[in-house]
Amino acid sequence: MRDTSGIIAGAESVVVLTGAGISAESGVPTFRGPEGLWRSFRAEDLATPEAFERDPRLVWEWYSLRRERVARCVPNAAHHALARFALARPHVRIITQNVDELHSDAARAAANGADPLRAMPLELHGSIFRDRCSMCAFHRDNRAPVDWSSLASLPRCEECGALLRPDVVWFGERLEPGVLEEAFEWAGRVDVCLVIGTSGVVEPAASIASTTRATGGQVIEINPEETPLTRVATVSIRGTAVEVVGKMLAPITG
Repeated sequence: MRDTSGIIAGAESVVVLTGAGISAESGVPTFRGPEGLWRSFRAEDLATPEAFERDPRLVWEWYSLRRERVARCVPNAAHHALARFALARPHVRIITQNVDELHSDAARAAANGADPLRAMPLELHGSIFRDRCSMCAFHRDNRAPVDWSSLASLPRCEECGALLRPDVVWFGERLEPGVLEEAFEWAGRVDVCLVIGTSGVVEPAASIASTTRATGGQVIEINPEETPLTRVATVSIRGTAVEVVGKMLAPITG
């Protein structure tokens, strides 16, 4: 732990890539865990444009229930430690694959009334607490429950009247170009990429760590299990985010 703390302390710039593992410790259900099956559907069968076109009511039912479940979750010690780290250092960027906004909640808490911007994450896959239009560019923040009882009760766009959908990147969809470009721009210029709780199988996010390594940076992986990113990592630490992150960053953030 001391060696990795030294690597991070000596880095001028750091990118942090987080995945479902960090939020699972806050109670957020994962796609690939035991709760990945809902009724008779796999998450991968519901989180697609085709599923929404075929049965938007069913998709909104699942997302509304998921939104309610995630809304009850709070940031854990690892989220808070990363937020303090990003606020304490000038060249740190948190990039997350998660859609639960727990990093944002931790950033606001750590800022204690000051500007939390530096600790706000780059959200690769969007947010479950935003809606966007299925036809035009309209989007809005929304933490309210969705009435999925009928097609007529589903939320509609305030500008064009088309159905709203969750503002998340579904299977088979491309990431927003600007978001992806920013992620890889950071990955290609940092000294250290800290990878926390990600399976390393979802592209293009999985290539962020490889980009840092290919451009001469070091990669530190924190995960209870070996992943495809283990072979890319300079250092692999077997443990959960809550077990490892706070202790690792404590010598840096105080």
